[in-house]
Amino acid sequence: MQRYLIKVYGRVQGVGFRYFTERLALKYDVTGTVQNVNNHVEVIAQGEGNHLETFMQAVINGASPASSVTHHQIEHLDVEPQLEKFKVLG
Repeated sequence: MQRYLIKVYGRVQGVGFRYFTERLALKYDVTGTVQNVNNHVEVIAQGEGNHLETFMQAVINGASPASSVTHHQIEHLDVEPQLEKFKVLG
C-alpha cells in the first residue's frame, strides 16, 4: 500500500477533471481525495501496486478529455489506514 499527493497543473479546472479522476479511482480501487487548489488540482491517492500506478499515470496524462496537463509534482505520503473511499472536495 502506498499513498501520494499529486499536484496537476495546466487546464485542469472547469473541465470535469475532478469527476473523471473520481471515476478512475473507482475503476482502479484507489482511495483518497481530489480538489481544486488555486491554480492546480491536488489528488491524494492511496492504493496497491499496479492499480495505483495506472491510476496515477491516467491522472498525469489528463483525467478528462478536455484537460491539458502541462506539468505535475508527486510527493510520497504516509499511508492512512482509515481512508475507505475516494471523495471529490470543494
